[in-house]
Amino acid sequence: MDGRLITEMRTAAVSAAATKYLAPPDSRVLALLGSGVQAHAHLEALSQLHRYDEIRVWSRTPEHAARFAAAHGAIATSAEAVVRDADVIVTATNALEPILKGEWLKPGAHVNTVGSPRPNWRELDDRAMRNTLVVDSREAVLRESGDVILSGATIYAEIGEIFAGLKPAPSRDTTIFKSVGLAIEDVATARLVYDAASGKG
Repeated sequence: MDGRLITEMRTAAVSAAATKYLAPPDSRVLALLGSGVQAHAHLEALSQLHRYDEIRVWSRTPEHAARFAAAHGAIATSAEAVVRDADVIVTATNALEPILKGEWLKPGAHVNTVGSPRPNWRELDDRAMRNTLVVDSREAVLRESGDVILSGATIYAEIGEIFAGLKPAPSRDTTIFKSVGLAIEDVATARLVYDAASGKG
């Protein structure tokens, strides 16, 4: 199996599962900060949940954003213009400093932040991180995520607690889902692929 592809797909699938619980049910505007592999994967996964009237994209390399926009019927513009009034936002970059400001987020928006997986790298500023924070793993983000570590943000829940009904989904809040990726997600995805290929799925 192609581990790269499995990781690409499961990262976006986990974000989509979180979005199902945390984003406004009538979401119509999708914003993508980043135009690489994870932007493509997230667009595909999130489009299974909502029919977006508008898709926006930003990249530090404008030519990449323009290429993505042309391929997917999206609008390439500035980071602020991408985020303003968007219902669902994805940050999938290797930013060292914040690229998304909390003041740009509309009340009730949902952010999936999957990039900058280092303890001293950030995609979101402190104001953005003061919103309701849900993570894939408390232990992992407190070791790996600069967004969480450097902001000192309070973690509301792990997404698994919400899936299991142990914590209510704060769907009316402005929510941030920080995902650093867990090995068990790759294993579970690989098992699904194996079962499907062997006729067990």
